[in-house]
Amino acid sequence: MEMEKTTICVGMVGSGYAAHLHGNGYEKISRIQVRLKTICDIDPVRAEAVRDRYGFETICTDYHEMLNDPEIDVIDIVTPPVLHPDIAADALKAGKHVICEKPLTGYFGEKGEANIGLKVPKSKMYQEVLKSMEELKQVIASTDRKFLYAENYVYATPVQKAAEILRAKKSKILFLKGEESVKGSTSPLAGKWNGTGGGSLTRVGCHPLTGILWLKQQEAQARGEEITIRSITADVGKATGCLTEEEHRHIVAHPEDVEDVGTISITYSDGTKALIIASDVVLGGTKNYIEIYSNDSAMTCNITPTNLLETYFLDEQGIEEFDLAEMLPSKLGWNHAFVSDEVIRGYTGELQDFMETIAWDREPSSGFDLAYETVKVLYAAYQSAEEGRRIDF
Repeated sequence: MEMEKTTICVGMVGSGYAAHLHGNGYEKISRIQVRLKTICDIDPVRAEAVRDRYGFETICTDYHEMLNDPEIDVIDIVTPPVLHPDIAADALKAGKHVICEKPLTGYFGEKGEANIGLKVPKSKMYQEVLKSMEELKQVIASTDRKFLYAENYVYATPVQKAAEILRAKKSKILFLKGEESVKGSTSPLAGKWNGTGGGSLTRVGCHPLTGILWLKQQEAQARGEEITIRSITADVGKATGCLTEEEHRHIVAHPEDVEDVGTISITYSDGTKALIIASDVVLGGTKNYIEIYSNDSAMTCNITPTNLLETYFLDEQGIEEFDLAEMLPSKLGWNHAFVSDEVIRGYTGELQDFMETIAWDREPSSGFDLAYETVKVLYAAYQSAEEGRRIDF
């Protein structure tokens, strides 16, 4: 297929942590020229820092300026999820392709409304979120622009290799298990439903969930089958609520109206199962994996930690500012260091796919349907946990 564009011009909205993940990914894209033109943030100082680090040409504080720029091909949205649908819809209507960080959206209540996780029925949240996604779906359908869902788990190198093997063997997946667990988040919004759209299930559980949903799709396509979700059951809780202040000192989770532990059980139309675990109460660094058990194989995708580089230090002299691994309070003793993190965890792969999708006018591996299904499962899970029953699809 011949390339329709040789250079893709990018405008990015948001200059927080995810902006650096994407910036590092853009630096490693091959075969296609990427022009990082504008970085937008309401805080110009933060925008300038991202501009200077990754070579954006200019900054702005209102994303509408980028929508009016005829040179920009794609808007990369790395803002908090509450802003995703509106920015995405505006960008699509302006004729721009959209890259959207995960999760796609959530229920955030009315502006300034507090403790909605304790006051608003999850059934209402579920219906409101579906309504919001349907509205965005209609906008996408009315344009010829691409919606590219930035879920790095789909593009993580072990997940990609596992999918390649599944497709080659045409294996039947019987059980999938995925987890992302950490010791919490330093973000002041992480413990509030109106800031995150949920707790650990939404904030970290969306990653293994989406990876598992995608792998099941790969199986179905390889075998020529149609496999859908039949039902969801879930359980959530606030495990840190039993701790004293002294006991709590090593864990940075401070849930107010959200959960800090959650599990989702998925039953598929073919009778097979999947289990997703998410928590903010696990010490020892970030724990990310997907396990795949099929009729003829077993595979474990270790996303982090990996053992590519094992380190042992008696002191931190000279490496005080060095990022060895995520969520580790100390570099002393034995640790698993992150190596080529942006590659292994999929950020480079996802952006390579997205640039090729735009340049060659094809479909991405991770698009709107996957984003939609992920959020639908998450909010069905919240309703299941609150009502103590199975939610049928």
